[in-house]
Amino acid sequence: MVTHVPSEAHGDERGALLSFIEEQRGGIRRAVLGLTDEQASSRPSASELSLAGLLKHVVEMEQGWVARAKGEPAAVHRDESNWHECFRLVGDESVESQLAYYEKVAAESEAFIRAVPSLDDTFELPATSWNPKDEWLSMRWLCLHLIRETARHAGHADIIRESLDGRTAFELVAEEQRVPAGS
Repeated sequence: MVTHVPSEAHGDERGALLSFIEEQRGGIRRAVLGLTDEQASSRPSASELSLAGLLKHVVEMEQGWVARAKGEPAAVHRDESNWHECFRLVGDESVESQLAYYEKVAAESEAFIRAVPSLDDTFELPATSWNPKDEWLSMRWLCLHLIRETARHAGHADIIRESLDGRTAFELVAEEQRVPAGS
């Protein structure tokens, strides 16, 4: 744990889940702090992963899952023909544009989770190539899944960033929290 997630108000399970999702989003955002698109798109390890690609992937992942829970299609349809594009910037995409989109997606996710009557409410996940059977998932499951997926990729991002320039998550937290002189 690089940052502290404050305790929720007594009985505020939604607040606790949303706080942990936001903490992991912060890990993704900090990983690209101060980097150019070129640096963020580089792949300093044997992996095909880049920081820009991880950022884009977690944004699409979160938006897609919340859309499913709302019974809507994801903003971007991914299948075998274009799956590789969710892990790299294409066209006029930039780290800056992905960060702005992430902010919008995060606000929409939080508003949705706060608005559902109960975390026990469910949505249908139809069978797909990666999920072989129809199933019903709770909003609580959705929140936990967003935490798991974002945390997994935030860990990847930590390793990639340190491989790029030696900066660790702790250093990036300190930089992010640094208050400019005279403030």
